[in-house]
Amino acid sequence: MNDSLHQNKLFPFFVKLEQFSTLIVGAGNVAHEKLGVILANSPSTKIKVVAIEVSDAFESLAIQFPNVEVIKKGFDYTDLEGVEIMILATNNKVLNAEIKELGKKHHILTNVVDTPDLCDFYFGSIVNKKHLKIAISTNGKSPVVSKRLRQYFEEFIPDELDDSIENLHALRDRIQGDLAQKAKALNDLTKILVLKEQEEQQN
Repeated sequence: MNDSLHQNKLFPFFVKLEQFSTLIVGAGNVAHEKLGVILANSPSTKIKVVAIEVSDAFESLAIQFPNVEVIKKGFDYTDLEGVEIMILATNNKVLNAEIKELGKKHHILTNVVDTPDLCDFYFGSIVNKKHLKIAISTNGKSPVVSKRLRQYFEEFIPDELDDSIENLHALRDRIQGDLAQKAKALNDLTKILVLKEQEEQQN
């Protein structure tokens, strides 16, 4: 068996989404979920939503953010003007595929809900602890596993860790020397913190 065939080959990176123009096509339950994830992590993102019908939940969420524009109409190719990232969440798979092809010609990164083969990127489960953010991917295979792992990390990563991150950031700015020396000093310090935590757990 070739193990490389079963590896997750997705490349993870964190995007300053508020610097990109985003389009969501569709405004049902799934679109509501995607909108919620975006706004929870990048609340200033400029989002245009195009949909003939808009669910009450979607509208209730969107109305809280002035940077979210909801246009109640059918999709038109002119809706792609200026768009850099797109989420297709209509219940029409044929329409989703057609819009995906149009987006490809405009070099728009696209997520097509429930159609992994057409996606340029996936939505992972996100652990958000202020400065610490962890994204979890199962290569599109099992959102349930991602959700369970997110719940586990959210429960067991202490909120106080954010204070440690802030302190280490301030300390890094005061440490003298080149990058390698700074890295060694911070590694030594965090090693001490881990050992201290282990001792406290044993007592």
